[in-house]
Amino acid sequence: QVQLVESGGGLVQAGGSLRLSCAASGRTFSSYAMGWFRQAPGKEREFVVAISRSGVVTYREDSVKGRFTISRDNAKNTVYLQMNSLKPEDTAVYYCAAGPSAQAMGVIGRTNYWGQGTQVTVSS
Repeated sequence: QVQLVESGGGLVQAGGSLRLSCAASGRTFSSYAMGWFRQAPGKEREFVVAISRSGVVTYREDSVKGRFTISRDNAKNTVYLQMNSLKPEDTAVYYCAAGPSAQAMGVIGRTNYWGQGTQVTVSS
């Protein structure tokens, strides 16, 4: 069993930055791929980016490439999402997830565990 707790969300102006953190409980963190999803008001939850157990990154699409960076610290059981050059369309609840494969997470949304989410609001 893995429990995920996100933090770091908040309100930021367009062009600003935020770093989200996701702390995982348990001793099996390094055996999971980790990812971030987001859900904007009135929209379905969507995949953003994931990182494999070995550190290979899978992005959803070009809209976040070059702006969002995912990283993981297996010693701290934590995954991070550095978000730069934020845009109003990035406003959403951001969810951390753990699963068996970063690619499966990105392609079919396959996950085993979810965090409770953290709100990110970008004002124009």
